[in-house]
Amino acid sequence: MDQYAAPVVWSPATRSHDPKHEVWVGVATEGTEVSARVDTILDSTTSAGHRIVEATSHPDDMLRAVHDPGLLEFLATASDRWQEGPYDELVGQDRVVPYLFPTPAMTAGMPTRPAVSVHADAGRFAYDTMTLIGPGTWPAVRAAADCALTATDLVVGGEPMAYALCRPPGHHATPAGFGGSCYLNNAAVAGQALRAAGFDRVGIVDVDAHQGNGTAAIFYDRADVLYGSVHVDPAAGWFPHVVGHADETGRGAGTGATRNLPLPEGTGDGTWLDAVRQLADWVAAEGCTALVVSLGVDAAKDDPESPLMVTVDGYSEAGALLGGTGLPSVVVQEGGYHLPTLGALVTSYLSGHGSRVASP
Repeated sequence: MDQYAAPVVWSPATRSHDPKHEVWVGVATEGTEVSARVDTILDSTTSAGHRIVEATSHPDDMLRAVHDPGLLEFLATASDRWQEGPYDELVGQDRVVPYLFPTPAMTAGMPTRPAVSVHADAGRFAYDTMTLIGPGTWPAVRAAADCALTATDLVVGGEPMAYALCRPPGHHATPAGFGGSCYLNNAAVAGQALRAAGFDRVGIVDVDAHQGNGTAAIFYDRADVLYGSVHVDPAAGWFPHVVGHADETGRGAGTGATRNLPLPEGTGDGTWLDAVRQLADWVAAEGCTALVVSLGVDAAKDDPESPLMVTVDGYSEAGALLGGTGLPSVVVQEGGYHLPTLGALVTSYLSGHGSRVASP
């Protein structure tokens, strides 16, 4: 079989988000989720012979189906609100950074209302200090969602697999919150769009180094979208720290539709691929009719953001395992931050997945 040339959906607007830095334990540190990720992946996929497709604009319907409207409004307006304030002049900060978090520890069950100042209001939606919002953030975030939706359109139209070059990533974005360098949940948007297009049950398999707490939360009570993740064990001190454990399996109608496979630090190809195989078999056995892959390649051994040790060949085999389900597949870019190897890791996965599908 000839190698399948997958459509690679991208948007130049995804370059516009510039995090500038992250604030980690109170210190401004150099960001790793940079715009160069887009060009590195684009160059590699083009060289590999994949078809480049520019994303088209979509309405907000699918975004509103998985996210609270308040989050969408905040993300769209936060940078303008910040620029109108005194923050750059007073402290030299031109990115939105939350100042406080109105958690139950603060509110203690009392009635609350949104804060007037954006630096206080940001904590209503942000759950960390490292996911900053700048002037180009919303255009990039919205374009990333359009990449996911355009790739979904292609699969609905008959492509066996389409890849969405989403940047910033999305799987840590919850129904009403952003964090973990994620703002809108592109994989959840794709999954919801597949359901709306008539696929009865959608499986989401997340191979990012970190559990997609946002995707898990969005579908935790639902049986029509399964979520399975293989990731470094949060109990070892890794993001998202407080969720992502094996005993989290869904709730209510969604009981049994969530599956977490946490792995110890230093895990390499063998054990990692066994977990990917389990998830591939699971979504097939559970009657899924379409697949979304949250393709984080930060489980690779050179990546600065995790302690897993997966190789480029491991990603190719993971692609073959998930492509072997035979399910129409939307592959959504998540993490992956080592620029010298990033493109090769993505194309390796696409090669493996494409080797198991036939051209339309």
